[in-house]
Amino acid sequence: HKESDNSLRVERLLDFAQKHFQSNQCLDLLDIGSGLCVFIGKIVSLTNWKCTAVEPDGRYCEHAKNTLNIEVASEDYRSLYWQKKFDIISLNKVLEHFEDPTIVLSKCATELKHGGLIYIELPDGECASKDKIGFNRQEFFIDHYHAFSMASMEQLVRKSGLRSLCLERIREPSKKYTLRGFLSHFE
Repeated sequence: HKESDNSLRVERLLDFAQKHFQSNQCLDLLDIGSGLCVFIGKIVSLTNWKCTAVEPDGRYCEHAKNTLNIEVASEDYRSLYWQKKFDIISLNKVLEHFEDPTIVLSKCATELKHGGLIYIELPDGECASKDKIGFNRQEFFIDHYHAFSMASMEQLVRKSGLRSLCLERIREPSKKYTLRGFLSHFE
């Protein structure tokens, strides 16, 4: 669906990447916490990028391999060690599921090529708390260790040894309150 959260997410990433990278080269993308691979599957269908998924749920990994022909690692990202680095690393609504998201984002920084991008999305707890539904919203579900504000997102980025290229606050078609950002190494 053209107006889905994932379609808009893909559109935003492709637009930013086209402006950031020198050419429309074949980029290496690592997507952490891929779930059913809707996001990464759309990227594969629209680009010539080499995409790798990380998803601890084996059922989703089978779907990624067998249906979408996507390279996938069925493990906790924190225990993986790659022999290569990536041009783009994406974490869509993933970091809030870790007790210490700084550890995960810092690991991403070490696996990012020079000049590369990290794309993150986080639940916007600041805006969600002001919604009439308040703390019953999914931004505050029990499996989330964290909900973020723009300030705490920037603090997370800096503690991880990265810099923000662009931070945005959006309301998705699904009505989720979301913070998203493009990050890179310090130059």
